[in-house]
Amino acid sequence: MTLRRIFVTQLVAVGAAAVALPAVGAQPPYNTLLRDTPAQGRGDVAIRGYDTVAYFTQAKAVPGSSAFVTEWMGAKWRFASQQHLDRFKASPAQYAPQYGGYCAYGVSQGYLVKVDPEAWSVIDGKLYLNYDGKVQAVWKKDAARYIDLADRKFPQLLEQ
Repeated sequence: MTLRRIFVTQLVAVGAAAVALPAVGAQPPYNTLLRDTPAQGRGDVAIRGYDTVAYFTQAKAVPGSSAFVTEWMGAKWRFASQQHLDRFKASPAQYAPQYGGYCAYGVSQGYLVKVDPEAWSVIDGKLYLNYDGKVQAVWKKDAARYIDLADRKFPQLLEQ
């Protein structure tokens, strides 16, 4: 199955969530879709429960704990420690994934696609998530170009 076909398939799965999006001007693009969609079966937990601060402080994907939770932008964020929870509360936008937590490569191609929290990168102090390891390998070959494309396409994707 081609990457394009995977993205089209995933777009259908998340299409219902895209219909309920707020207007682009209502809030910054990076924090409009941080939670998994009901179609993915994960309710209101951001990044499938992974600790978003750990990507920055530990340089790895770390599952969060239900003992350290906060709510931000309509999603529940889990953390591996009180220290990570406190850091997030002090500056949530600094740690939130780009493009509302959707696959950064998918956004660059014009699709809103779910992610694997284990497929990630921090570039210039920003967190980018990808659909899976194969997509991440493509992403890493020219991340700067894909970021430029995604930055331009994401606002229009939110309007659809």
